[in-house]
Amino acid sequence: YKVNPGQTVRVDRLEGQIGSTVTLGKVLMVSGDAIKVGTPYVEGASVEAEIVEQHRTRKVLVFKYKKRKGYRVKKGHRQHYTALRIKDISAK
Repeated sequence: YKVNPGQTVRVDRLEGQIGSTVTLGKVLMVSGDAIKVGTPYVEGASVEAEIVEQHRTRKVLVFKYKKRKGYRVKKGHRQHYTALRIKDISAK
């Protein structure tokens, strides 16, 4: 994800309580005074974020059907996600 400090972003579920701080260490690119691109990750770069929400998306319905065979399957899925507020982006 492309993020800036103060931004809120939704990611796949991360373990942790609401209000706790998470450090993300796999950073692909950092820009500021100079642009740093990783191969594949930038050494010493990290993103610090606060968990603001643990939730699930709206239900997505999947319906399978075969004509003239009496085959019908209805399934539902709700994806878990975590909302993060970006506090700081650091690169050494």
